[in-house]
Amino acid sequence: MSSETHAHRKASVELKGALRELSNQLSLLNRRVGGRLEMKDVDLDCLDLINRLGPLGPGALAREAGLHPATMTGILDRLEKGGWVARERDPSDRRAVLNRALRERNAELLGLFSGMNSSLDEICAAYGEAELELITAFLRSAVTAGRGATEDLN
Repeated sequence: MSSETHAHRKASVELKGALRELSNQLSLLNRRVGGRLEMKDVDLDCLDLINRLGPLGPGALAREAGLHPATMTGILDRLEKGGWVARERDPSDRRAVLNRALRERNAELLGLFSGMNSSLDEICAAYGEAELELITAFLRSAVTAGRGATEDLN
């Protein structure tokens, strides 16, 4: 094995370890934020999906979250009761329901993530535009790989 191949393998192992550590830290952060908001981890995940992807029906939300559709009823009930989402009729299909995030509570949510967001701003400031684009491309590829690995377990 050449030293370059060994060095590449070592760097890859280090990178995968760093990604696992990041995943653990983000899970801990989300758990703490959820605890402060009296929200389960899965509720926070679903709220994030609704915030990012726009109004979603329960079936689409279940697919995006990788959850059984029957599980969505309890999650959406809790989010609605907590004032995080509103259920509304789909204007294109009056029989369907869409779940819309109530933006009034976003300041509370963003405040709890402000420490991490500030830290990420500082980290990003140390990199050039091309480097950030490269890192973003890598992370998007990792997300796609994770999605594929998750689907393979179904």
